[in-house]
Amino acid sequence: MRICVFNGHPDAAPERLCSAIADCYSQGAQSQGHSVVRLNLGEIEVPYLETAEAFTQDASPQIAKVQQAIEQADHLVIVYPLWLGTLPAKLKALLEQVGRANFFLDTGGDSSRWPVKRMKGRSVRLMVTMGMPGFAYHLMFGAHSLKGLEAGIFKMAGFKPVRHSVFGAVGLGEKRVEQILAKARQLGEKAI
Repeated sequence: MRICVFNGHPDAAPERLCSAIADCYSQGAQSQGHSVVRLNLGEIEVPYLETAEAFTQDASPQIAKVQQAIEQADHLVIVYPLWLGTLPAKLKALLEQVGRANFFLDTGGDSSRWPVKRMKGRSVRLMVTMGMPGFAYHLMFGAHSLKGLEAGIFKMAGFKPVRHSVFGAVGLGEKRVEQILAKARQLGEKAI
C-alpha cells in the first residue's frame, strides 16, 4: 500500500508530539512493507486563499507536490494538534490550497451540478492531539472540528473509510506519550 503521512503541526521540529506520532506511524507501516511518503506542514510555505477566483487556479509548485503525494497514495494520514478547538490555521490554509483547481471535487465548471468525488479509492485517518482528555472532547465539545473536517472535506471528496484517532491528555507525562506512540505504530503496521 502507498501511504502519505502528513505531520500537520505548523512547527516541524522533531521534538513535537505530532512529529513523533507521524514517525511511529510511518515506521510501523514500513515494517510491514508499505511505501510511505512523509510530509511536514512546517516545511511548506502556505499562503492564504483570498478570492474565489484563486481557488479555481492551479496550485503553486510546492502545493502541487502535496497534491501529487495525496493523489499517488492509497491511504492518507494527517496528524495535527487541536488548537483553539480546531485544526491549526496553517493546516486549514493548506487544505484549501490543496483543494484548489478541482483537486478534491470536480464540478466541470458548473457549480449547479453535484461534484465528482475525485478521491474515491483512497482512505484517510485523522490523528488529533490535545491536552484535554479525549472523552471530554467528544462529550463536552461534540468533536465538532473533527466531524467538520471528516464530512466537509474528506467524505465529500470520496475518501472511504474516514477514520480518526483522538489522543487526549497528552500532558500527563512520558507514560502517556509512550502509549500514544505505541498506538500510532500499531495503526501504521495495520495501515489503517
